[in-house]
Amino acid sequence: MDWGRGRYERIAGELLPVAASVIEAAGVQPGERVLDVGCGTGNAALLAAERGARVVGVDPAASLLELAAADAEDRGVEASFIEGTAGALPVADGGFDAVLSVFGVIFAPDADAAAAELARVTSPAGRIVVSAWLPGGVFTEAMKVRREAIGRVTGPNTGRPAAAWHDREAVAGLLGRFGFEVEVAVQSLEFTGASAGEYAEAELADHPMWVGARDLLEPAGAWPAVRDRVVELFAAANEDRDAFRVTSRYVLVTARRA
Repeated sequence: MDWGRGRYERIAGELLPVAASVIEAAGVQPGERVLDVGCGTGNAALLAAERGARVVGVDPAASLLELAAADAEDRGVEASFIEGTAGALPVADGGFDAVLSVFGVIFAPDADAAAAELARVTSPAGRIVVSAWLPGGVFTEAMKVRREAIGRVTGPNTGRPAAAWHDREAVAGLLGRFGFEVEVAVQSLEFTGASAGEYAEAELADHPMWVGARDLLEPAGAWPAVRDRVVELFAAANEDRDAFRVTSRYVLVTARRA
């Protein structure tokens, strides 16, 4: 999965309220050491830096790190951005008071390795805060359409199923072996636009997952049907008859050592 494809910076703008919620849940204080895992364009990292924290952002997409660094310069805050993955964080053991991830670590292909890394880099008295989508709603349905269409073209996915980072018991299983206790709080986020069709087309054009899917499906002639079905799903889910709005639920997972 190449998160540098498309225009993730537009998607990231929609997720800024979640980054603010993560920062609040973590209680980031001036002078604290903060790590943003899967930082993308730096939403949470920059908010933490604006609070006076000493911040490092890690992401596998070099193009997104460049955008984050440029934004930090524009805002006049200090933050370091380095290339790396959740399963092999390029930072020292126990170096951070708060380890954050806004819909980042949930996409790690090896959840066990990612959880071990989150635990490794968190200081003894530190905390981990992760946001994760709850299953259900139009985005889940659209991703199901994507997954099934790709499966028909390339064959079924035989890889490891994604970890349930939204589930308290599942996350307790991932982090409990390192002495962490886990709490989960349900939140919601609204996505808005001028119309359902316009929003769906922007999502299909900009989101890295859909850009990658189009590359696979267009040569097989399968893309038009998928595009039309996704537009239908967003139209059916629309909560605003005069424009476009859908509400998605997510959780904030907070983990601290017992």
